[in-house]
Amino acid sequence: MSQEPTGASQAQSLQQQRMREFLQMLPLTTEIAGLPPSAQGSYFSEGQMENRAIAMKAAFKIAKQIMKDVAG
Repeated sequence: MSQEPTGASQAQSLQQQRMREFLQMLPLTTEIAGLPPSAQGSYFSEGQMENRAIAMKAAFKIAKQIMKDVAG
């Protein structure tokens, strides 16, 4: 008798799949975002980190579209 995955385990599996996808596309996403690294010994402010996160989100959307175009 096989057990059907529960809703919670399906959600966890989907989350893990999305994380793997993000990590695999991280180098491309980072290049598209074009964000410079921080200077040695200095840190980003909260506002700078938020701006960088927004840039990474936008770059990730573009990277996903590039992957679809290449695969399709």
